[in-house]
Amino acid sequence: MEEKQRKRRSARVAKDTALAEITLRRYEKPYKLKPRELVKKLCLSLGLLQPADSRDVIVDVLYALLEAKKSRKELSSQEIEKEAIKIRKRENLELNGVASSNIRRQLKRLRDIFLVERIKARYRISEFNLLDSFNEKTEKFLIESIKGRIREYLQLAEETF
Repeated sequence: MEEKQRKRRSARVAKDTALAEITLRRYEKPYKLKPRELVKKLCLSLGLLQPADSRDVIVDVLYALLEAKKSRKELSSQEIEKEAIKIRKRENLELNGVASSNIRRQLKRLRDIFLVERIKARYRISEFNLLDSFNEKTEKFLIESIKGRIREYLQLAEETF
């Protein structure tokens, strides 16, 4: 009996797990922002960071990759970690969240929304173009697929109720 209940619970959990997810926020137009503040607003806008969240190392991870983009350089996760630490020290921020495992987790989050790609063991802004990556991959692929699935749920709701 317990085995059946456990299987039913695990099946229900699997069904309720999101296949893809993105949060989008609209802020005021970007005027005269310092570089880190610009990257922070970008992370907030894309739902990678919660408002008033002090655990914001994802900002420094993306900042490091954007800096590397200027010279079309790919970085290893260790190099990104070192750059994130430099950025946090330069900005007089605590070194919270700079553990290697967390840096890799943040890189995965950036990869999940197609802004960053991994080639072998190195990372870069997708095709070194942030705006094109967002337009072609995040917006047209990820957001459109989410919108399509929501439409399917809405259609079924219309038919059901």
